[in-house]
Amino acid sequence: MVMIHPTAIVDPKAKIGQNVKIGPYCVVGANVTLHDEVELISHVCIEGQTVIGARTVIFPFASIGHIPQDKKYEGEDSKLIIGEDNRIREYVTMQPGTSGDNMLTKVGDRGLFMAGVHVAHDCIVGNDVVMANYATLAGHVEVGNFVIIGGLAGIHQRVRIGSHAIIGGLSPVDGDVIPYGAVKGERAFLNGLNIVGLKRRGFSRESIDELRSAYRTLFSGEGTVGERIEATQAAYTASPGVMEIVVFMQAESKCGLCLPNE
Repeated sequence: MVMIHPTAIVDPKAKIGQNVKIGPYCVVGANVTLHDEVELISHVCIEGQTVIGARTVIFPFASIGHIPQDKKYEGEDSKLIIGEDNRIREYVTMQPGTSGDNMLTKVGDRGLFMAGVHVAHDCIVGNDVVMANYATLAGHVEVGNFVIIGGLAGIHQRVRIGSHAIIGGLSPVDGDVIPYGAVKGERAFLNGLNIVGLKRRGFSRESIDELRSAYRTLFSGEGTVGERIEATQAAYTASPGVMEIVVFMQAESKCGLCLPNE
């Protein structure tokens, strides 16, 4: 049974799933899809070609799917797709893609987006991501699974953040962050691995030790970065975690890597 508060404005063309709850003073546009058991607490405004996954809860004054904050945007019919079981807190803004990329902003499942978080146009955000209060993604950012981004951290446009990485609060990040990396600082630098997060997620001691050893080879060893990557790849072929870092570092980057502060 769908429950829509009498003060809410829901366009009759919107697609509403089963057991959806739309609270007071919400606005839902014509091209919006709300899957089963989505809940809009109150004062939520959703527009554009926006899809909200099942059981996602959106809190008051969130602005979801409105046009991007991009001066190059010219009204193209781009999309915002948000996955299942997310918690999107007060004053969060998430915006659709643009023709300058894939016309799509995509957010995965089971994320927690605390008050004031901003996800800009053309971002791709993985599953189980936590963004603390007022953390911000600029356009075209890629965030892997299980990433934690601290409060008031700012991620520069086109930066990639690998899975299981952690970004310290108040950190401006303008370089790619390796999977499992820990980053902090007024000008953010790589500060080791996210060991606490790996332990919480059940990584074995052997896997963590391999990641630590590979990290030392990659960032403290002799030779150029390319030579160190090749050496690490040869030594840890059987380690999925290490190989994830190697593949990440070998991929094309528009921002360069976030490196240790020497």
